[in-house]
This record gives sequence, C-alpha cells and structure tokens, in this order.
Amino acid sequence: MTDAELRQRVKGMIVLCCRLKMLPAELKDDQELFDPAQGPGLDSIDVLELVVNLEREFGIVIPDRESGKRILRSVDTIVEFINASGKK
Repeated sequence: MTDAELRQRVKGMIVLCCRLKMLPAELKDDQELFDPAQGPGLDSIDVLELVVNLEREFGIVIPDRESGKRILRSVDTIVEFINASGKK
C-alpha cells in the first residue's frame, strides 16, 4: 500500500470512527486533530474509538496516553507511526 493510499484509509477511519460531518478528503495531512480551532476537535471518546480501530486494522499498539498524544496528533503522525511499525 502506498503512503497516499494509507493516508486515505486513515482519514476515512477518522471520519467514520469519530462520526465527523465531513469528507475524508477535507482532512489535511498535517491538521491538528484535537484542536477545534485548527481541525475537527476530537475528544476523549473519539480517541478511544480511533485507537481501537487503528490497532485492529493495522495491527499496531499505542502503548500509553503520552504515546497516543504524540501519535494521534495528525494524519501525518498516525501514518508515520504505522510505517515505522512496519504494518500496513
């Protein structure tokens, strides 16, 4: 899977899991996911949904809250983590 395909999959998952009223293509790769002024403004329930689905879909493990804050910051950081884990 190419990086572009992976980004589209991750964006689709974010929109679906977090029940966002936007199209996946509207999410920018470097957009802050938790800042409502810059992005969709995800909350703690969104994080749980997203973590469970990312771990299931890509076979990755987000080990703790601090790692999650870093990994789930944007589409770019999620894709970077998936690529670094060697799982696609």
